[in-house]
Amino acid sequence: MTSARKSFERRRFLGNFAFHGSASILSLLFLTPFIVAFLSSFRRGPEASTPPIPPWPVNGISFDAYRMLDTFGSGIWQHMLNSLIVSLGTVILTVVISLFAGYGFSRYRFPLKNVLFVLLMATLMIPFQSILTPLFIIFAKLGLNNSLFGLVLIYVTLQLPFSVFMMRNAFDAVPREIEEAARVDGVRDIRLLTRVLLPLVMPGVATVAIFAFLNAWNEFLAALILLSSNDKFTLPILMTAVRAGRLGSINWGALQAGVVVMIIPCIIVFLLLQRYYMRGLTAGAVK
Repeated sequence: MTSARKSFERRRFLGNFAFHGSASILSLLFLTPFIVAFLSSFRRGPEASTPPIPPWPVNGISFDAYRMLDTFGSGIWQHMLNSLIVSLGTVILTVVISLFAGYGFSRYRFPLKNVLFVLLMATLMIPFQSILTPLFIIFAKLGLNNSLFGLVLIYVTLQLPFSVFMMRNAFDAVPREIEEAARVDGVRDIRLLTRVLLPLVMPGVATVAIFAFLNAWNEFLAALILLSSNDKFTLPILMTAVRAGRLGSINWGALQAGVVVMIIPCIIVFLLLQRYYMRGLTAGAVK
């Protein structure tokens, strides 16, 4: 092997080592908060109520923090069920509405089509906090305050602009020849959308579902303002009570256990749909 070849191999090795080393360090820094929360949630008794320094259990592993978490509010299972109902309801409605709307904006011609789409996208620039008061008044008139269904409607409204944009891009990336061939074979309307086009735009659907679930699962402000009954609070609202603790103290063990409980469903959803995620984000970017 010539000296030039050896020099090239050495530079390539050093470059790969620097790249993978930097990526590993950044990944570790990103995972550190989750690791600290996970380890701190298994500390025993009085140790669990102290700040997580060091984060790992010193006196043995215990599930006291998770049992303590269940004593706040109406119990962790009730609040988790509320969050699950709201999140799944948001995902289902967002996916269905954005699927039809994205298909319509992509494939059909109708008056003011581009104007309506621009207006829809313009709502992304409106701060959510600025419309909370009108939403609260409207929902009070409709009797939807302190209702999980009302909370679902708010979350769907907030998700639709981005979701419609994603689904329109996903349908734009599908060749029209496929749709035309299906129409020649006699496939029309709903069957065309569900049996022919839906499998082709699944990356976009998965992306919309992931964003809708994560935003609904972690959203705090709308739930805090709209919900007033303790038995209807979602997990983010419960976490404020856990953090406040009793007599103004902070129960660090229960707080870390709550963080772990909130993180696990997000990780599961992302791992289940991550194979479609990147393809969905880039759908329609290159034609």
